[in-house]
Amino acid sequence: MSVLEIKKAGDKVLKEKAAPVGKIDRKVKQLLDDMAQTMYAAEGVGLAAPQVGVSLRIIVVDVGDGLIELINPVIVAAEGSETNTEGCLSVPGVYGEVERYAQVVVEGLERSGKKVRITGTGLLARALQHEIDHLDGVLFIEKAKTLYKGQGQE
Repeated sequence: MSVLEIKKAGDKVLKEKAAPVGKIDRKVKQLLDDMAQTMYAAEGVGLAAPQVGVSLRIIVVDVGDGLIELINPVIVAAEGSETNTEGCLSVPGVYGEVERYAQVVVEGLERSGKKVRITGTGLLARALQHEIDHLDGVLFIEKAKTLYKGQGQE
């Protein structure tokens, strides 16, 4: 495993719509391992493959309840709305208030290829939406109602 370089806002890979993963092979599993290590090293709660320069629909999230790895994640249901502070490893030192669904149901594949369904509320719902946005080339700063520099929640 290795810690990868996190791409910063302005890098064109962050604006691309990521491609679906066709086959879960050794390279995809290695990428999942490297992404998790990179996220933990950067003290983030989520990371999308485009953030490490790979335009594939892969995310990793850990809000404190253990690592979630999702390949080709899709939000299949959402309800409610809440606004909270977000930050991003690709936009260091910048935070903003972003309105998101209060609860989401996300389907995707595990590294084994098994289909999984995750229901998230609170920080997990926010992290899943934030990372899936990355797969569509959207940064939180484009959705934020306000932006500021300083301390916030990653």
